[in-house]
Amino acid sequence: MNEAAEEVAPPEVHYYSDIGEVPWDIQNYWYQRHRIFSKYEEGIWLTDEAWFGVTPEPIANKIAEHIASSVPENKVVLIDAFAGAGGNSIAFAKSGRWKRVYAIEKDPAVLACAKHNAKIYGVQSKITWFEGDCFAILKKQLKDLGPYSVIFASPPWGVLYLPRTSDLKQLARLVDNGEKIHVKHYCMEGSSKALCAYYGDFKTSTWD
Repeated sequence: MNEAAEEVAPPEVHYYSDIGEVPWDIQNYWYQRHRIFSKYEEGIWLTDEAWFGVTPEPIANKIAEHIASSVPENKVVLIDAFAGAGGNSIAFAKSGRWKRVYAIEKDPAVLACAKHNAKIYGVQSKITWFEGDCFAILKKQLKDLGPYSVIFASPPWGVLYLPRTSDLKQLARLVDNGEKIHVKHYCMEGSSKALCAYYGDFKTSTWD
């Protein structure tokens, strides 16, 4: 039995193997479980709330690819400010681009999910986890990493991962006059899923 399988899940975690077990409000997400985590059947952990915030794996992988291919070479650390159940953090770690991925999550049960899920994908050794408020952690524990870091933030406030209905005019108000935001629209199987707003010196010409 592997290490991930031997762990004891927090009481908030539910692994659903049959639609009859699934609460009505997350049934649509459960039907997409293999798009959310391709290794779901290997024992992925999620709380009922965490289902709503996970980036589907193909989109997480594409975002990780875009960031890795477009940032300046001196950016060697990726900070996932709202790690959730680990979807994006895992994708960043899998990319091999970063010396370290730092992932922050304030909910202890969801953080336990993220750590467990990273083990299933074999990237647990590439991620350092923090439990708590992301702003406090960024200002204290991670403050010296600023010059070397890219910050990924979902929910919005680096890179913003946003709902597909986000107002681009509102995003434009967040930057100084003359500066540009690169906005990428991400779709999966013909369906719009989200926007990512990239702030800073990203070489977006490398993207497909």
